[in-house]
Amino acid sequence: MKNVEIVYRYGSGDAVIRPRPADAGEARCRLDDGSRAFASLLENVGEEGATARRVVEVDPRDLGLLSAGIAPAQRPYAAVLGCADARVPIELIFSEGPNDLFVVRVAGNALGDDALGSLKYAVDHLGDSLKLVVVLGHSGCGAVTAAVDIFLDPGEYLTIASKHVTRGLLDRLLVVVHSAARRMAAIRGSGVTQRAGYRDALIEASIVSNAALAAYSIQQELSRDARGMRAAYGVYLLGTHDVWAPRAGSADVAGLADPPRDLDDFHGFGDAVMRSDRIESLLDRAPG
Repeated sequence: MKNVEIVYRYGSGDAVIRPRPADAGEARCRLDDGSRAFASLLENVGEEGATARRVVEVDPRDLGLLSAGIAPAQRPYAAVLGCADARVPIELIFSEGPNDLFVVRVAGNALGDDALGSLKYAVDHLGDSLKLVVVLGHSGCGAVTAAVDIFLDPGEYLTIASKHVTRGLLDRLLVVVHSAARRMAAIRGSGVTQRAGYRDALIEASIVSNAALAAYSIQQELSRDARGMRAAYGVYLLGTHDVWAPRAGSADVAGLADPPRDLDDFHGFGDAVMRSDRIESLLDRAPG
């Protein structure tokens, strides 16, 4: 089996430290480039061959190495709201190092008060360097899966009725699941619920819908700020290591995407999700 090395390196004489992105567009391009590099690194890991190596150059300033005893200043260029799932190493996914990303992690990447408060802190206090806020879901999300299973068998709701924290999280996700189920039926017909992979397809459609809705809500908050900060969303696919994001009016699903702008755009987004190759393949796949 081919070896894989991910190296964080600082202090080498020939190191080229990347400048911070100047705006939201540059920030998103850098994250997309980093995620593609990470996926490519792991693409053929099961094959024989030379060691695959990825070097992430770290600015010594971000480790406080140039000012002994003095903590470095925070200067992330993007904030990421991700899931608490341990299989989703956000800095690794985007090929970034320390002080590059301001990461908030919560089950289901749910935009509750605590998560929103942390993101607002980043926007208000780190605005000189921060250019982009990303909502990153991931395939097979346990929180969304639990919400889908309650949607499919409402009697299961009684098992969480007395668990107020869990219920609060799942209540928010159930709204997204209901919406995704209606859109799937509208696009693919009411008989879609009888297809072998309906549950799995509904989980994945709900995951990306949840990420896009959270990014939309964040964008509405950011629009009140005049600094040009933007929001984006995507879903990290655990099996392939790619970032997937269907978007309205486009066949492109690779990399991060802008959130829907309004109700019509949400309809277009829903169409793109439900007609995507990924959802089609899941509908035809027997549960594993």
